[in-house]
Amino acid sequence: MEQYALEQLKTVAKISTSIKPLELTRRERIERWAECLDRSPRPFLKTLHETEYQPIADRLALRGDDTPISVAFADPILRAAGMENDSYGEAKRFFELSDEQLHELVCFCHFGESVSAAAVARRVRRIADPRPSGFFAQLRAFFG
Repeated sequence: MEQYALEQLKTVAKISTSIKPLELTRRERIERWAECLDRSPRPFLKTLHETEYQPIADRLALRGDDTPISVAFADPILRAAGMENDSYGEAKRFFELSDEQLHELVCFCHFGESVSAAAVARRVRRIADPRPSGFFAQLRAFFG
């Protein structure tokens, strides 16, 4: 995916910056991301290397083609809602994720070089609906 600065685009197209962004809740944005992953034309996506070891500035700038984050950025609804690019830092900001959560979704150490889009979609959905599941979690919720 080629990326251009707004000033570069203005030389070839008429750009309107007065459009109000589409308002989606955090949960709606995350659920939309999961839907995009489910519909991804690529069944396997690339991961980002060693996100947890990168200096903060480098980590925030991490990006790659055909990653779970680039799938989200390719969606016109998420872009209309304010997603500005396909970097790690933008995904963290836009989806309101912690480094730990985003690391679990996109890092090489969890999946290797590539990951199934469906596997990431399942993990994204768990973040959207953080209720604990499983037998012991249900017991705690029942008696808690």
